[in-house]
Amino acid sequence: MSTVAVLRLPLSVDLGGFIQLLHRMQVPHRVSEEAGEQVLWVPETISDDVRVLYQRFPAGDPDRQLDIPEQAATRRPGFVQQLRHSPLTALVLLASIIVGAVTLLGENLQAMSWLTFLQFRIIGEYIQFTPLADSLAAGQWWRLVTPMLIHFGILHLAMNGMWYWELGRRIEARQGSINLLGLTLLFSLVSNYAQYAYGGPGLFGGLSGVLYGLLGHCWIFQLLSPNPAYRLPRGVLVMMLVWLLLCLSGLVSMIGFGEIANAAHVGGLVIGCLTGLLGGLYSRRKSSI
Repeated sequence: MSTVAVLRLPLSVDLGGFIQLLHRMQVPHRVSEEAGEQVLWVPETISDDVRVLYQRFPAGDPDRQLDIPEQAATRRPGFVQQLRHSPLTALVLLASIIVGAVTLLGENLQAMSWLTFLQFRIIGEYIQFTPLADSLAAGQWWRLVTPMLIHFGILHLAMNGMWYWELGRRIEARQGSINLLGLTLLFSLVSNYAQYAYGGPGLFGGLSGVLYGLLGHCWIFQLLSPNPAYRLPRGVLVMMLVWLLLCLSGLVSMIGFGEIANAAHVGGLVIGCLTGLLGGLYSRRKSSI
């Protein structure tokens, strides 16, 4: 359940009475101290109600009836509601599913050739790639980012889709749809070019380079400017970093997972850490003003 900051008040303000009221209402909440302020965090689904309640009872009033139904305070947001709060995340996943259907998850090479990093054509049993400069000169700039929508197999699509949903909606909730779109395109561009520069002409695709960018962004941003949206379970971060090392070692390919776009993963992680550094520093400076 995503949480948002509903109150940012000086440390001199006594929130004790209002916190007692929230306890009586069984409203999930947390108070943190950030940049010389006390910040109240509550589930996003009831944030507006909590703001109104504080305006009416800033000192708390234990004798009044509760204004927020207990069901509203404790229920988890439904899937439809999550989609409404994460439209860009859902749109990217929908585009990936549509591309997966059109390309038959990598089996339809003719359809896939419109979205690959390098344009290609089949000559007998061989693939002939068009130089990147020629494609860009022809105005095919979309190729720099569209490989992220290509997936090879249902497991590839399902795993990448699951992680993009988990990480993408965190960023969309914290920084908005426009920022998530910009980060997604940037991470795709950098990871795709890194794979091309390291591995040369070839067929590659998937959201995994973008995912490592999102992971690095949340990781470093959270270290510099802590917020609930980017607080990843330690096991998730360790698991994805260990998976990256296993892929780099070649062990994953040896046991039958196919060729792994390691350069795309590393490139995505590096640029994600950089954007997380810049975003975290900006957020911390902004909160201290």
